[in-house]
Amino acid sequence: EAGCYVIGTATTLAEAQAWAAVGADAVVASGMEAGGHRGTFLGDFEASMVGTLALVPQCVDALSIPVIAAGGIMDGRGIAAAQALGAQGVQLGTAFLACPESAIGPAQRAAMARAQATDTRVTRIYSGRPARGIVNTLMQRLAPHEATVPAYPVQNALTGPLRKAAASQGRADYLSLWAGQGVAAARALPAQQLVALLAQEWQAALQRLKV
Repeated sequence: EAGCYVIGTATTLAEAQAWAAVGADAVVASGMEAGGHRGTFLGDFEASMVGTLALVPQCVDALSIPVIAAGGIMDGRGIAAAQALGAQGVQLGTAFLACPESAIGPAQRAAMARAQATDTRVTRIYSGRPARGIVNTLMQRLAPHEATVPAYPVQNALTGPLRKAAASQGRADYLSLWAGQGVAAARALPAQQLVALLAQEWQAALQRLKV
């Protein structure tokens, strides 16, 4: 009503259709590869763990509004692949975390530099809502209580002081190390340089597809 451009985040086709039905201008199709909190709001969370490769074309085929692909996209090849699936844009998160402009601390930067795709998990233990991050001591110690921790925002408030103390001490073992499955491909470049490189890689990927 205020004239804002509204983009909704969806983790399933049903959620994408729900956003379109209420008048969203575009939808981010967020695959399970994505880092940070999941945008699931309809149905069972486990059933909503749909990969980007499967989710994006479903949304493109069913919607008349633009679809933005997110989850596991780290370079120009990923951008071209999302475009080939019908996406009209991409959303990159983890790819920019290693940039010097990012607000993450040294402990998370070091953890990301060592991490592989298999080092990330989706967990509720930090905030009470499912989110993907790098496995550390806190995630491992609270894993047996995954199903019983309080819902957001209670759990988020309970772990807040612990995470703040860990950050002040430069310790990654009790931080929420949000990152997607593409974490190993993150490049520690200034954001401007990274965007320029992504554009070069995207154009090169498009040229290869024409062969």
